[in-house]
Amino acid sequence: MSKRAVRRHYGVAVVGVTGAVGLEFLKILAQRRFPIKELRVFASNRSIGRYVRFKNSRLKVQCLTNEAFRGIDIAFFSAGGSVSKQWAPVAVRSGAVVVDNTSAFRMDPKTPLVVPEVNPQAIKKHRGIIANPNCSTIQMVVALKPLHDYARIKRVIVSTYQAVSGAGLKALDEMLREARSILDNRPFQRKIFPHQMAFNALPQIPQSAAFGRDGYTVEETKMMRETNKIMGDNSIKVVATCVRVPVCHSHSEVVNIETARPLSPAQARILLRKAAGVKLLDDPSREIYPLAVLAAGKDEVLVGRIRQDPTIKNGLTFWVVADNIRKGAALNAVQIAEVLIGTAGCRP
Repeated sequence: MSKRAVRRHYGVAVVGVTGAVGLEFLKILAQRRFPIKELRVFASNRSIGRYVRFKNSRLKVQCLTNEAFRGIDIAFFSAGGSVSKQWAPVAVRSGAVVVDNTSAFRMDPKTPLVVPEVNPQAIKKHRGIIANPNCSTIQMVVALKPLHDYARIKRVIVSTYQAVSGAGLKALDEMLREARSILDNRPFQRKIFPHQMAFNALPQIPQSAAFGRDGYTVEETKMMRETNKIMGDNSIKVVATCVRVPVCHSHSEVVNIETARPLSPAQARILLRKAAGVKLLDDPSREIYPLAVLAAGKDEVLVGRIRQDPTIKNGLTFWVVADNIRKGAALNAVQIAEVLIGTAGCRP
């Protein structure tokens, strides 16, 4: 009998279940056979009374109340920062551990910000809430971790090419409808994006947020600040440019690093081939490298196109791709919960 089979089962809640990440939570919990005693699902008022499918059953979407989390051990939140700020403390007071997929608690110094392949030890420090990082940050730090351990990264320059699904199901639908309208030469009234998204690239994420006084977007600032916290090293200098591209699923990133010690592309390949959560696809001579369509639906972070940066001493450039809804959100949160229930000294 497997170790997982003898574990006790847990009361689990998913908040924001009708969104893209919420639905992915249900899929991953089933696929990974998470030990569930009871599963409760919650969403906004307009979704109350709807049903979602989990395995062979239908679950009714419930309303959040002060009593909603009684008997719940682990609560996954993915319904927006304001919802998390209001209801995550309620869940904690009811005895649950919250794994929050919003930005509400990520930079709170008392809240662990966790990618299990990078800093699982931080989970033990939780006080009821564990933050799930930004999707773009997650895939990057999974690739950075083994390189940092070997050669100590001094600086990171990252440019992202982010899928429209990262903006939500409605945004993805708008982009697809806009593309059809353009191809059919029909007028289209967009509601979500400030500019044409189909057949275009938009250097503003999120599309509804203003640029900061420093000229950086919210997404770029998240990547820069979260990387230091997750890696546990504030000396790493990080600068990001985040761009939305007309791809449905999976974020792609160009990552350029400068290391304190020499690190050749060959050494990097050896390290990444052995790294947890990484799949190396790096044979450009045979046109083998990470692609968004290859990463979609996969658990691994795909890394390839590893090459020396000739402009600086100890510089490397590489290409990183991962499913933003899966590893970039729901899977990472479930992996946190899996570490949680298997780690001594952690609740539950």
